[in-house]
Amino acid sequence: MNSKEPTSSPKGATYAHPHGHVFYRSAQHSRPMVERAQGVYLYDTEGNRYLDASGGAIVVNVGHGIPEIADAMRDQAARVAYAHPTAFTSAPAEAYAEALAEVVNLPDPRFFFLSSGSEAVETALKLARQAQVDSGRQGRYLVVARWQSYHGTTLGALAVAGKPKMRRPFLPMLPDVPHIPPPYCYRCPYNLTHPACDLRCAEALNAEVKRVGPANVAGFIGEPVSGATLGAVVPPDGYWTRIREICDAHDLFLIADEVMTGFGRTGRWFAMDHWGVAPDMIALSKGTAGGYLPLSALAARGALVDAVVKGSGDFVHAGTFSHHPVSTAAGLATLRYLQKHDLVAAAERKGEVMGRALEDGLGDLACVGDIRGVGLMWGVELVADRGTKEPFAVERQVSKRVTEAAFRRGLSVYPGSGCVDGVAGDHITLGPPFVITEEQIEELVGLLRAAIEDVV
Repeated sequence: MNSKEPTSSPKGATYAHPHGHVFYRSAQHSRPMVERAQGVYLYDTEGNRYLDASGGAIVVNVGHGIPEIADAMRDQAARVAYAHPTAFTSAPAEAYAEALAEVVNLPDPRFFFLSSGSEAVETALKLARQAQVDSGRQGRYLVVARWQSYHGTTLGALAVAGKPKMRRPFLPMLPDVPHIPPPYCYRCPYNLTHPACDLRCAEALNAEVKRVGPANVAGFIGEPVSGATLGAVVPPDGYWTRIREICDAHDLFLIADEVMTGFGRTGRWFAMDHWGVAPDMIALSKGTAGGYLPLSALAARGALVDAVVKGSGDFVHAGTFSHHPVSTAAGLATLRYLQKHDLVAAAERKGEVMGRALEDGLGDLACVGDIRGVGLMWGVELVADRGTKEPFAVERQVSKRVTEAAFRRGLSVYPGSGCVDGVAGDHITLGPPFVITEEQIEELVGLLRAAIEDVV
């Protein structure tokens, strides 16, 4: 038995490698043991309170500790916890699909239920390929993606992701996937300014499809609002409309990765709704069940699914825990809670409050280069020089240290690095539960400011 004791944090955290037998997600730091959570706060076993400013990993939308969701999970587990999805369907899966069809902007949508965002993306990639084949376009297999994006940890999802740090160890295992620059106006990859740029970042898709050959391309995948890798970057007006036009011109399937942005996070049910653009597929997770259970879904246009059924007969895809009765019961309860308490509209309203609070509370700091976001999804980019936008040296690990300083003060935020070029660049992503109050927003901003001042 290894007797080495992990370093304790100022709040008394003792759980870190090599403690016990848990293979921790990060072995480089200790963490406290969470005991309970309510609303926007988490509490550890030592009585310390943490404001959940990022909803974990932008997961918790409805808030912690909601009895209705817990009751729905318990009741369904008592009735039937598992039935093989090839042999059976279940009442919660059927009801949840009907409820989702009312809020998802797709014609006659169909839903394939899974457990994680990575699985939802993998399912989208496979469906794009099979649907192209079943539509008579057998050569199409590539899915164009964007750099500085994130789509999951499984190998297919990692191949379309554009985060070098996570891709690098597995590059020999990843298929070659074409990538284009992101719509990142603060650091435009073309050194242009919107709208005079004529949406060069969107036109890059047209150029890339022509370069690799339209007959080889099945689709395009992108986050409607860039997630943790860039920190809530909102694309310029017209971007998604133009992307839709390019996909239509080349018979590509447009896949919206709404794993982070879905279920009200941006103040709309889904972020693509801001631009009135309907994709062909939507990958959903995180807020799907509000963190109460692992649950994801791929939403697809009904005509696309019909083409596969008519062609191959079945979608060549499966999952032991797909269409899970308890998970879909949790998803349905979460959806109904969002509707009952009008939390999507609350996210829009409180997002405006949060945006102003961040500008007022952090805007004068010389190290804050950009504050961006929509709804209750915000990013704060930290820079060494505000005028030139020069990032901090990578070895300073500024976002990591700010996150640690915030945690010591009782604030949990979501750090990010590599936003400039995949390596350099520091940002913090914020996405609290939709039940946050204006007073708690002020608390959040005050704690974050103090943490930044602790480090920079």
